[in-house]
Amino acid sequence: MSAQFFSKLSQNYVELLKDDEYYDITIEVGEDPNVKIFRAHKNILCYRSPYLRRILASNNRNNNTNNLVHIRLPNMSSEIFQIILEYIYGGILSLNMRDASDFLNVLAAADNLNLQELVDYLQKYLIRNKPELIEQNFGFTQQISSQSNNLLELQEFCTNLMAQSPEKIFNSFDFTSLTETSLISLIKRDDLQMNEIEVWEHVLKWGLAQNPNLIPDPSIWSDDDFKMMKDILQHCLPSIRFFSLSSIEFSQKVRPYRKLLDKQLYEELLNSYLEPGSVSRYNVLRPRKIKNNEIKIDDSQIIDSKIVDANIISTVSKWVNKVVINDNNYEELYLPYKFELLLRGSRDEFTPKKFHELCDGKANTVTFIKVKENEEILGGYNPLKWETTGRWGKTNDSFIFSFKNKNINDAILSNVRYASYALDYSTSCGPKFGSDLNIFTISNNPSAAFDTTYCNKVRYERSIRDSIANFSIEDYEVFQIIRR
Repeated sequence: MSAQFFSKLSQNYVELLKDDEYYDITIEVGEDPNVKIFRAHKNILCYRSPYLRRILASNNRNNNTNNLVHIRLPNMSSEIFQIILEYIYGGILSLNMRDASDFLNVLAAADNLNLQELVDYLQKYLIRNKPELIEQNFGFTQQISSQSNNLLELQEFCTNLMAQSPEKIFNSFDFTSLTETSLISLIKRDDLQMNEIEVWEHVLKWGLAQNPNLIPDPSIWSDDDFKMMKDILQHCLPSIRFFSLSSIEFSQKVRPYRKLLDKQLYEELLNSYLEPGSVSRYNVLRPRKIKNNEIKIDDSQIIDSKIVDANIISTVSKWVNKVVINDNNYEELYLPYKFELLLRGSRDEFTPKKFHELCDGKANTVTFIKVKENEEILGGYNPLKWETTGRWGKTNDSFIFSFKNKNINDAILSNVRYASYALDYSTSCGPKFGSDLNIFTISNNPSAAFDTTYCNKVRYERSIRDSIANFSIEDYEVFQIIRR
């Protein structure tokens, strides 16, 4: 057991710092005309600062005399160095700094001098007690944190701040000053609260800033210009979620820069807009987790339906695009398509004739059927065009589904099992999927109302209803999905 007397020891060392005797080193801090000379002691500096130890070791190699040592620290203010010296000698840090930004300057100086204890304390103190200071001085904070491997907590805080409030933060500083590493760590995040087109535009702006001689207009770029820009953005492009863009955004904002993209990626992007529901060989990144209370979604801009809501069409859209649904994303709204209403039974009649009149020749359609007297919804997806040929439609990509009480947790998805019998194109049928989701008229009269509606398990993987008995239709809607 030992007694400790650190308070008195600290006081004595601070007194030593103020004493004009016994010093053996002078330190010139700052640039003209704001230069100040500090007197100090080599042994104390060597054991407290690895950075100063290296400088003094180099000085000893170049000067074997015992003369007074003189070193310069031009990139630091005398006020900040005074605070650093008091910490080095007495283990004291004043938190009553004159300027709020002094906290950041002390942190930067401590990092430069390899004062790890002080670095660890200050970055935690700023994050927990002065987050508004970081926001007010975001550009400087991000700059010093991104240039050091000792400021990882501060780096993460800055990235989180940019992800959650990008508009506010990007307006407070020149985001093009971000390092490539910082930019990539930001745009890789699922929770970045930006529309994907904004992410793409910011990445382009950042790339142009790295090559200020390049004219912003891509229509006049040479092949060398595109190659240069592609090299600058090569590590950023894989984090852009191009498949989340609307067709207009793709046409106006991406197509002019198509030479920046891998040719196969560009072709598959183009196919995804020309043939909605087509499957890409690329690892298609899911849309970002945009908070619904920050970016409002107007259902009427996505679908005009009296049967389903945004949660159901989000789930169906995930099935169309083969997005794997799990505990982390089943509640996320995924709305890459506009659902264009082709038919509504209560408006257009419940007959095969009207169905084929309004839906034949239309590909990529989703049918929703509201079961009468309960909240059950049945439906199916057809990637092909509806026809009146009396033949079977063949596809591996159709599926049928059901929702009970509009609850996406209880949804049932059933993919086609026998592709050659996926769809029934008979004249007496409505949107009939195999022999599994049946809606037709038994009289074979196309003008007669549907009188046979039931579900079974024949051509598809699963039953979507517990019963194979006939059900009554309250209403049904058929939509063509179009990438937004």
